[in-house]
Amino acid sequence: MTRTRRLSLAVATAAVAALALAACSAGGSTGSDGTVTDGKLTIATGQPAYSPWVEDDDPQSGKGFESAVAYAVAKEMGYAKGDVVWKRSTFDSAIAPGPKDWDLNVQQFSIDAKRKKAVDMSTPYYTTTQAVVTTKDSKAAKDTTVAALQGDTIGVASGSTSISSVKDVLGVTPQVFNSNDDAVLALKSGQIDAIVTDLPTAFFMAAAQLDDGTVSAQFPEDGSGDQFGFVLPKGSALTSKVDEALKAMESDGTLADLQTKWLSSETNTPVLK
Repeated sequence: MTRTRRLSLAVATAAVAALALAACSAGGSTGSDGTVTDGKLTIATGQPAYSPWVEDDDPQSGKGFESAVAYAVAKEMGYAKGDVVWKRSTFDSAIAPGPKDWDLNVQQFSIDAKRKKAVDMSTPYYTTTQAVVTTKDSKAAKDTTVAALQGDTIGVASGSTSISSVKDVLGVTPQVFNSNDDAVLALKSGQIDAIVTDLPTAFFMAAAQLDDGTVSAQFPEDGSGDQFGFVLPKGSALTSKVDEALKAMESDGTLADLQTKWLSSETNTPVLK
């Protein structure tokens, strides 16, 4: 092989490698529209996916807050419901560096500067609030006003923002536990009447940690909670399109309507008054 031919081969090999690297940096997308599958929008979520984010662990149904938001974003981007393909992924693998086999991932990812070094994150579709989780036979189960909850014994996890929320909103001093798990044990044993924690954790406690758990009320929004965003592969061509879709949905009230439906009305979780 001549030196010129060897040099040409080396250049060609380097070019192929560069193209492959570029594909990986964009999440391995192959579609002309920047998706992993041309003409389809592949969205991933966790398994299992819990209510009220996804109802009955069935994201294809469009039922549940995150499932509904995902379909609304897809529609705003020009994808019909039949063009949305669902996959499952773990939380940790979704935010790890490297190529992905999905276009968007939605499973209550808090927007975080450290995560943005490994993946793209959209603008927020939801800002968390504090909520009251209890058991259905607790005296706090029907207490949906500030005045009523002031007569209950409230537990919170040490180091959480829930401590200041209980003091500021309810005007009482909560019992502080080392962890949410310790607070759950205290609720089960009757040591406390309810727990105040962020809304996503409250729903998880009610669904997975308590046999008869219920999220009885949520605090008014104050804008100080964690912000949830979609995760996309690093350098995705879709990131700006998702942001534009979310901006439009915020402007026309779609996000607020979906939040009211799936995080309040459908779950019977009133906002404290």
